[in-house]
Amino acid sequence: MFYNNKIWIGDSNGEKVCIEPKMANRHGLIAGATGTGKTITLKVLAESFSDAGVPVFLADIKGDLSGMCRPGVDSEDMQKRIRRFGLAECGFNYHAYPSTFWDIYGNMGIPVRTTISEMGPVLLSRLMNLNDTQTAILTIIFKIADDQDILLIDTKDLKAMLQYVNEHNAELAMEYGAMAKQSITAILRHVVALEAAGGEEFFGEPALNLSDWFFGGDFSGRGSINILDCRQLVNDTTLYGTFLLWMLSELFETLPEVGDMEKPRMVFFFDEAHLLFKDISKALQSKIEQVVKLIRSKGVGVYFITQSPKDIPEAVLSQLGNKIQHALRAYTPADEKAVKAAAASFRTNPEFDTYEVLTSMGTGEAIISVLDADGIPGMVKQCKILPPQSMMGPISDEEKKQEILKNNLYLKYKDDIDRDSAFEFMQRMMQEKAAAEQQAAEAEAAAREAEAAAKEAEKARIAEEKRIQKEIEREEREAA
Repeated sequence: MFYNNKIWIGDSNGEKVCIEPKMANRHGLIAGATGTGKTITLKVLAESFSDAGVPVFLADIKGDLSGMCRPGVDSEDMQKRIRRFGLAECGFNYHAYPSTFWDIYGNMGIPVRTTISEMGPVLLSRLMNLNDTQTAILTIIFKIADDQDILLIDTKDLKAMLQYVNEHNAELAMEYGAMAKQSITAILRHVVALEAAGGEEFFGEPALNLSDWFFGGDFSGRGSINILDCRQLVNDTTLYGTFLLWMLSELFETLPEVGDMEKPRMVFFFDEAHLLFKDISKALQSKIEQVVKLIRSKGVGVYFITQSPKDIPEAVLSQLGNKIQHALRAYTPADEKAVKAAAASFRTNPEFDTYEVLTSMGTGEAIISVLDADGIPGMVKQCKILPPQSMMGPISDEEKKQEILKNNLYLKYKDDIDRDSAFEFMQRMMQEKAAAEQQAAEAEAAAREAEAAAKEAEKARIAEEKRIQKEIEREEREAA
C-alpha cells in the first residue's frame, strides 16, 4: 500500500515497515518456501508502486496475478486484516489496477515479439544452447549482416543468412575468418528446433517497444501493471530466462542515465528467478551482474522472487538492498545450511533469533530488511504482510480475453508484419542470379546459333564459289 509517500509492506508490532521510494531502485528479493505467501507480497508491492505512479512488470508463472485488474472482494477474513493493520484509517479501499496482459505466444495476452537483431548473438546462443565455437560463428554472421546492411528480423531471416554464408564461405573467410560448414549446419538445425519451440511467434515485428510500458496507466495517475502470462512459457525454461534477460538488457541499453530519482522509473518482478541463471556461461553471468549493478542509475528497480536466496549468484544477491524473506524449511542438512546462510545475511535484531523465526513463521509472515533514506540496510524485523487491494485470485480466461481486446495496445501488436529483410534479400539475390544465369545461357545459345548460321553461310558461299568456278571452267572448255 502506498502510504505517506512510502511503499508500505507490512506491520511489525504496530510499526509500519516501508520501502523508501528513492531506494526502491536499489533492487530487492522476495524469497520463501512454496505456500508461504510470496505471491501476496508481490501483489502488495506491485500495487504500491502503481499507486505511486510507477509502471510495473510482473512475470505471472501460475496465472494467479490477473485479478489485479479487478477490485478486491470483502470478506470476514479481510475485515480482520483491515482491523489488525488499522487500514481503514490509512485510506485502504478495494480497487482495480490498470493492467495490460502480454503473452509471447499471443494466446492469453497481447503478442510480445522482438527481432533476431535485437536479441543479439550472445542471448540467442544461450537460447539455442550453442557451444563456444558455434557462438563465435553466430557472432561473425551477425557482423556480416551488419556490414552488409541486412536486417535479421525473424527465424527465416537467420536461416537465409546461414545459407548465404555457407554458400559464400570461401570468399567470406578472407575477411571474417574460416567458418566450418559443419558448425553452420549445426546452427541451422538449432534454428529449426527454435522455430518448433515457439521462435516463429516470438521473433518478428512489430517488436515490443518497452516505452509502451511506461505510459499505460490510468487517469488516476497509477502506473501501468504489465503482466506477462508465463504459464506456457515457463515450460521452456531457457526461453523464459532468456526473454527476461533480453528485457533487462534492452532497458539498460536504451534508457538514459538519470542518477538517483525520487521514485523509480519502472520496477520489474522476476518470478522463478533461478531460471535466469540456469546453465549460463560465465560471460553471460558477468553481463547479468553488470546490468543489475548499473541499471539502478537508469531508474529501474529489479526484484527477484525465488524459493531460497541461494538460487541467486552472490554477486547479484549483494546488489539486492530490500529483502523480504518468508519462511524456509530445513528438512535436510543442506536445507539447514541454506537457512543459516539466509539468516546470517540480515542485520541482526536482538529481539529475536533470525534462524528460529525463519523456520517457524506462518503464511503471510516474513522477516524484512529495507534500506533507509541514506541507503543503509535496516535491522531485520518480523512482520505480517498487508493484504492486497485488488482481487486475491485470478479472473477467468474469458474475462482476461475481454481485457486484452479492449486494450489500445492490442491493435498495435496483434498482427505480425513481414517487411523486407534478409530472407527477401536472399530471395532477390537468388532470383537475380537465376535471371543472370538464364540471360547468360540465352546469350550463349544465341551466340552458338549465330556461329552455326555463320558456318552454314560460309559453307554455302564456298559451295557457290565452287559451282561458279565449275561453270566457268565448263564454258571455257566449250569455247575451246
